[in-house]
Amino acid sequence: MQAWQVHENGEPGEVMRLAEVERPTPGEGQVLLRVRAANINFPDALLCRGQYQVRPPLPFTPGVEICGETEDGRRVLANPALPHGGFAEYALADARALLPAPDSLDDAEAAALHIGYQTGWFGLHRRARLEAGETLLVHAAAGGVGSAAVQLGKAAGATVIGVVGGARKAAVARELGCDVVVDRHAEDVIAAVKEATGGRGADVIYDPVGGEAYTQSAKLVAFEGRIVVVGFASGTIPSPALNHALVKNYAILGLHWGLYATKNPKLILRCHEELTALAASGAIKPLVSERVPLDSAAAAVQRVADGATTGRVAVVMDKGAAV
Repeated sequence: MQAWQVHENGEPGEVMRLAEVERPTPGEGQVLLRVRAANINFPDALLCRGQYQVRPPLPFTPGVEICGETEDGRRVLANPALPHGGFAEYALADARALLPAPDSLDDAEAAALHIGYQTGWFGLHRRARLEAGETLLVHAAAGGVGSAAVQLGKAAGATVIGVVGGARKAAVARELGCDVVVDRHAEDVIAAVKEATGGRGADVIYDPVGGEAYTQSAKLVAFEGRIVVVGFASGTIPSPALNHALVKNYAILGLHWGLYATKNPKLILRCHEELTALAASGAIKPLVSERVPLDSAAAAVQRVADGATTGRVAVVMDKGAAV
């Protein structure tokens, strides 16, 4: 089979190499899946760089989220078991963790429903307890993680403010349903959000960026607001001033979605059922901005790493895929 492999750590476009390799053999509790589509996530870039919390042995195949097909023809969602990741014709996965792919979504959309939307659901509902009528601010609102949070926030009845970088991403955020869009390249984020909220700020802030975005969040969170720390795409991990959280009376909530797989796996299934229902109703629909063939995966991962994409980029096995 064909598979992308990383033999040394570095930038995805430089270290990912397409090779002909043997199909992986399932271990105990694992299944072999034919990959139908593999969604590209920022952690794939971190894996290539050797900067992710999980460091599979070299060489490995990245790709942490797929829509695959079982031997009996079922379409499923899975997080492949590294080192046999999803940027390949076949991948391995934990048999107990397979989720049915929603009938309402095609392979690329289904692959994109998993990590980003589960993270959004757990962040907004399980951790922040977002309520209808509240104001939600989403950093990087046009990206893969942010776009999911925007749609889930709207589905929950919140007023959504999206912060983006650039006019193209601002247009995408508006199409996603943001009530207010702030272009950090052209506007003062703090001033714009305070104006939009009458000086009150946002009840819930969803931050997959860190760095300067978190600094802004601390200034924009409302009384009894909640900042959900999802990740650090900026590369800078903030050091929050806890006295500020005390004085302003807000909560800082960490979210590591992957922990639920071992701590409370039933919640992942419940979340998937709710996401499937929302997708069937049309309330959410993953924004797949590009569908690329397998031989273009390395370049696509690099574009995601560089922050040059909107929504999700999916590697699809259909020969008709176009860059």
